[in-house]
Amino acid sequence: MLRGVRIPSGLWKLTKEVARHLLRRPVVGIAALARTPDGRYVLIRRSDTGEWALPGGTLEWGETLRNAIERELREEVGTRLVSLGEVIGVYSKAERDPRFHAVTVLVDATVAPPSRSPDNPLEILEVRVFTESELPAKLSHGMTEMLSNARSGRRFWE
Repeated sequence: MLRGVRIPSGLWKLTKEVARHLLRRPVVGIAALARTPDGRYVLIRRSDTGEWALPGGTLEWGETLRNAIERELREEVGTRLVSLGEVIGVYSKAERDPRFHAVTVLVDATVAPPSRSPDNPLEILEVRVFTESELPAKLSHGMTEMLSNARSGRRFWE
């Protein structure tokens, strides 16, 4: 056994990504319709597509959905969860995410305004707070429909 051997974060993420494809099983993730207490939306701009997206990510082994969304908001947005609302959608179409078959649970969340940079600037290029009228017309990874359904109050699952 090798003690004290550390695997670089990027290599570990790549290994997990390859394993997902080899195992060919859906990956469970969570995303937040994240809004500040004054009602503005918080989005991230992804480096892989250059497009805006709802913050979120996949569950890590042994993690609950609640813990995962708190971690993702901290890592991707540089914010903390103020309150977690209800589940407002479950999205499971295989073609939604080009990387793998993702099952994404969408939750309503109130977050503090972002106060620091994302943990991984290679993954997240930018974090921005948007008013309703400033929201981008298209989001990455099939999230345009998620945002549209949530904004209209439509609960959705597939």
